[in-house]
Amino acid sequence: PFNPQTKIKFSIKQTSFAEMKIFDILGREVKTLVNENLKAGEYEATFNAASLPSGIYFYTLRTADFTETRKMVLVK
Repeated sequence: PFNPQTKIKFSIKQTSFAEMKIFDILGREVKTLVNENLKAGEYEATFNAASLPSGIYFYTLRTADFTETRKMVLVK
């Protein structure tokens, strides 16, 4: 759980276009945190949800050869 801001750490194994998006429980896109070419390495994206209601959100990280979705809980 987080309120109202959290940091999402992720790593890229090889240089690739990376995209990280936040979705609400209904699958609607809420925000795009990353949308660029990244070199291999460790990264951190900050998600500020101050203007959003409490609830369950998902973030999806996509690269050329990898996709992962995780759940987050916003508690205000």
